[in-house]
Amino acid sequence: MKVGLIGYGKAGAAVARVIDADERFELRWIARRTTDPTDTGHPVTRLAADSFPAWLDRHPVDAVIDFSDASAVHIYGEAIRRRGITLVSAISAYPKETLAYIRDLGRDIRVMSSPNITLGINFLMFAARMLRRIAPFADVEIVEQHFRDKPEISGTARKIAEKLEVDNERITSLRLGGIVGHHEVIFGFPYQTVRLVHDSIRREAFGTGAAFALHELAKYPPGFYTYDDLLLNLIRQDLAVGSAQPAHA
Repeated sequence: MKVGLIGYGKAGAAVARVIDADERFELRWIARRTTDPTDTGHPVTRLAADSFPAWLDRHPVDAVIDFSDASAVHIYGEAIRRRGITLVSAISAYPKETLAYIRDLGRDIRVMSSPNITLGINFLMFAARMLRRIAPFADVEIVEQHFRDKPEISGTARKIAEKLEVDNERITSLRLGGIVGHHEVIFGFPYQTVRLVHDSIRREAFGTGAAFALHELAKYPPGFYTYDDLLLNLIRQDLAVGSAQPAHA
């Protein structure tokens, strides 16, 4: 699968390393807002509405991974729509109008959007939501820890709170040193406590999650999808296989 990468900050660079090392993919180019001369080992273009369509025609890809910012999709969205290019977006927080636009792209192309694209955190959110349904009476607290200079509450923590239908006041944020990302969901029962924990040890975890999304999304028709959709489909497949196995006496 031929892939283009939009955004080349610390996370984007880590994603590029993972995609490069995965034989299922070929990283064809990197698009950025600036003309930073950093050597990426790949062709680089400046992301601009007037030149990007021609760049895509000269350097065609099957899919694009977006690790830039919330406004970038308005620059490249129509260009990838017209060319049938799959989009995997890892932007942590979209304004409502931009999210509506991304959903609209899903009418014509495959789109998967996740505020945190690591596989582990998405499984944590999936498991937390299941436990919340099983035990809606349990107290819930969310703890997120990130590097010292990250100013705002993480988009992932907000997404967890949204999925569990708890207020953002239940989120505790800590900023320490160089922590890449720590999320913990604590369920308080009358006689027991359940903790679901995910730690991102290196930013390459984003690349592993993006690779998983690219591989799975290729199996789907055009549409707007979330990480939950991809995970739930795999779980359904596993349950179907399990139910087809003969019962042992």
